[in-house]
Amino acid sequence: MKESDKLVKGSLRAPHRSLLYALGLESDDFNKPFIGIVNSFNETVPGHTHLRQVVEHIKEGIYKNGGIPFEFNTIAICDGLAMNHEGMSYSLASRQLICDSVVVQAKGFAFDGLVFVPNCDKVVPGMMMAAAKLNLPSIFMSGGPMLAGKLDDEKLSLTSVFEAVGAYQNEELSAKVLEEIETSACPTCGSCSGMYTANTMNCLSEALGIALPGNGSVPAIMSKRIRMYKKSGKVILYLVKNNTKFLDIVTKKSMENAIVCDLAMAGSTNTILHLLGLAKYANIDLSLEDFERLSNKTYQLTKLSPASNIPIEDFDSAGGMYSLMNELNKENLIHDTKTILSSSLLESIKDHEINNYEIIHPINNPVSKTSGLSILRGNLAEHGAVIKTGAISKSQMYFKGYAQVFENEQSCVNYLQQNNFNNKDNIVIVIRNMGIKGGYGMPEMLSPTSLIKGMNIGDKVALITDGRFSGGSNGLVIGHISPEASENGLINFIENNDLIEIDIAQRSLNLVISQNDLESRMTCNKKKIKQNNDYLDIYTRLAINSSEGGCIEE
Repeated sequence: MKESDKLVKGSLRAPHRSLLYALGLESDDFNKPFIGIVNSFNETVPGHTHLRQVVEHIKEGIYKNGGIPFEFNTIAICDGLAMNHEGMSYSLASRQLICDSVVVQAKGFAFDGLVFVPNCDKVVPGMMMAAAKLNLPSIFMSGGPMLAGKLDDEKLSLTSVFEAVGAYQNEELSAKVLEEIETSACPTCGSCSGMYTANTMNCLSEALGIALPGNGSVPAIMSKRIRMYKKSGKVILYLVKNNTKFLDIVTKKSMENAIVCDLAMAGSTNTILHLLGLAKYANIDLSLEDFERLSNKTYQLTKLSPASNIPIEDFDSAGGMYSLMNELNKENLIHDTKTILSSSLLESIKDHEINNYEIIHPINNPVSKTSGLSILRGNLAEHGAVIKTGAISKSQMYFKGYAQVFENEQSCVNYLQQNNFNNKDNIVIVIRNMGIKGGYGMPEMLSPTSLIKGMNIGDKVALITDGRFSGGSNGLVIGHISPEASENGLINFIENNDLIEIDIAQRSLNLVISQNDLESRMTCNKKKIKQNNDYLDIYTRLAINSSEGGCIEE
């Protein structure tokens, strides 16, 4: 029995069939699988503006292989456009809204299978979480990444513009060059061109086994993607025929494959939050301890933008995810798992060799013998904090500095713009009350990290926060500090000029303070949660801690 038989079989379903006739269906269509296409098209996000055309190709593939497609939409926020104003508070919260809206639409109908068409930051994990809740035959088909920009011989990305602002503020760049960079950095549709959050998640969908090869790395404008879109229509009908559901593919082992790839790529720190959220809804036992365990045996094999100027399109040319996984498997780091294809993961990747060892390094000559992402612990992060170790220099592996404390992002940005850092002691900027509760949605902060990079002060300035960083951030920046300030985490009691010690090799983050001083400061003074009289109030009150995924727990 098909799931859609709930709508079309028997005399009691005559009213349902009548409504389906109104949609243009014919009686013969009632015997065919009903495939939902979850489209995140809108005209506010460069990564999504072309998704109408994408879905038409997917529909063609579904029709050709005997299915009936039904398209419906979700929202999508552009984190770049939401950055550094109140819109960023809604970014992480939108992940939950996307998840729940898909579940509502799918439960209200009766689909036999789903094709998910995300592209940007919170849309990909939001749809994954929905797929886990629904547990139908499912495939993920992203819109693909943007091509890198170019100015003279330099490759550009969105972070190039954010960093150029810092250089301009530091009088190292003219207004004319700043304008040339901003008009050149984002030349096409697609998700921004580095290994930022969106592209990392779309790449990890290949490691999870829920997407076709190249889903995360083939550029949005390439004709190859059209063939992929059409093929996805064939694949979803294959999954429906064989009753292969989302949670038949997404298991603890496939999640570990995704984590290992994330660590080897030095992907966005946000992916830890998203994989934990997915695991929560998939009822998979996954925690920060799993990331720590796997990081101890995973080497970094790529160093892409924003840690370098190598864009995602070059990663694709070098072989992409299947070549990366094949290389990792030479050290038995990849589990053999089920995929949306008729072959298992190891069968699928076995013939994919690396095309460019300067982009994807061999396992015996890695970029680094440490993983690209690390979990830090210590008195400032009892429940963990996250750093992209693959985007810091060797000189920053150990850092001691004096705290400069800010209660919000803008005051930190003002401080950076107004101060001269020549001949100053090392500084650890602390931005607190930016977590899920205290930060009212855990906003990302690309502006301060980009200013630090653009002003060339990264050798003497570190930044820590209970909030999040964009996938475009790099340097000695530590986020997701848990417990957050509003939960009376120690970050809430840091004072200006306190000494903070960061030891990446030891995976530690500590406030250097005597026990007496610590006890005298840590009185109960939880912050009052803000109110905005909208959906964000619901999210901030019900969402669990970032160290557990930041989703609304069932």
